[in-house]
Amino acid sequence: MGIQVLIPTPLQKFTNDQASVELEAASIDTLIDALDGQFPGLKARLCDENGKLRRFLNIYVNSEDIRFLENQATGLKDGDEVSIVPAVAGG
Repeated sequence: MGIQVLIPTPLQKFTNDQASVELEAASIDTLIDALDGQFPGLKARLCDENGKLRRFLNIYVNSEDIRFLENQATGLKDGDEVSIVPAVAGG
């Protein structure tokens, strides 16, 4: 079954215009590596040079913000849905 990853529109140019992809991963960290393996260069858009998620990105696992779980160490299981959501700023 795998993990369903919802890709935001600005990043779809890196995923061959796919709005969602299915991958196998045990955590957010391994999911990011799997995404980069399938779509080289995507990790650089998601993470800084230290491998930490960029500040302007929010990631949700089954609608739960990973900042309130275990951040990038958040575990994943078959059937989970991961949403990558760029932060929106305004005033």
